[in-house]
Amino acid sequence: MDSARLPADWPYRAQARHLRVTPHDWWVIDTGPRDAPVLLLLHGAGGSGHSFRALIPLLCDRFRVIVPDLPGQGCSRAGGMRRLGLDAMAEDVTRLCLSAGCAPQAVIGHSAGAAIALRMADLVPLKAIAGINAALGTFDGAAGVMFPLMARALAATPFVGSVVSRLWGNPATVNRLLAGTGSPLDSAGQAQYLALVRDAAHVSGTLGMMAQWRLEGLMARLPSLATPVLLIGSDRDTAVPPKVSRDAVAHMPNAVYAEIAGYGHLVHEEAAGLVADVLLPWLDARI
Repeated sequence: MDSARLPADWPYRAQARHLRVTPHDWWVIDTGPRDAPVLLLLHGAGGSGHSFRALIPLLCDRFRVIVPDLPGQGCSRAGGMRRLGLDAMAEDVTRLCLSAGCAPQAVIGHSAGAAIALRMADLVPLKAIAGINAALGTFDGAAGVMFPLMARALAATPFVGSVVSRLWGNPATVNRLLAGTGSPLDSAGQAQYLALVRDAAHVSGTLGMMAQWRLEGLMARLPSLATPVLLIGSDRDTAVPPKVSRDAVAHMPNAVYAEIAGYGHLVHEEAAGLVADVLLPWLDARI
């Protein structure tokens, strides 16, 4: 999405800027005290930094909060479509933070953003990692073969972003997709996701990420991850069931699990206060 076309009321538009750090042109929210510990927030596939709009105010009084749009999504322009997988994104986000002089002390990731956060532990010293409905599972059976293959085929198809954007870029479809995650959102939240889905470049970037996504290497390294990890699950998440986080915690030596009842995959948008109630005491004990 061209940042010049963002709605005037787009969350944290005034606190965001473009940063050119090879190979991408990043759109980054940067708010909170400059001398405070840096907290990096990473959104999931198909979202943007706007998804943390309700959580940021609860964090930025004690942290410098850095929230990039992932490459190819939101307002971050990918420098080519070959660096949209897990390892490449973790490397490029790390390079962004170090180049901008804001090396994070902790990373909070939602969904696929949590996997990127965990991968970053191999690249930069971190005091803590938190995942919100972390996408650390794999598809079962035939879906495990077909979904990645379909994503790769779609990502390689010319103009597919424009086609999908036209087909899905209407309120009814977007609202149905959100409801399918267990998080229907309010009218403002629905409108923000509608703006993203209507942007062909954002759709293409999301498909590219899905096509290149591989978790096997990360999952094999989890038993040796010494960084403290908190995984938060939501009992009504129909996109990434809480069992995924509970199982992942069992494979990490320094990880704990917490569950929030009554909300879906986008719990940080629906009930940011409840998420902060879990996050902040845990972060304060480690940073």
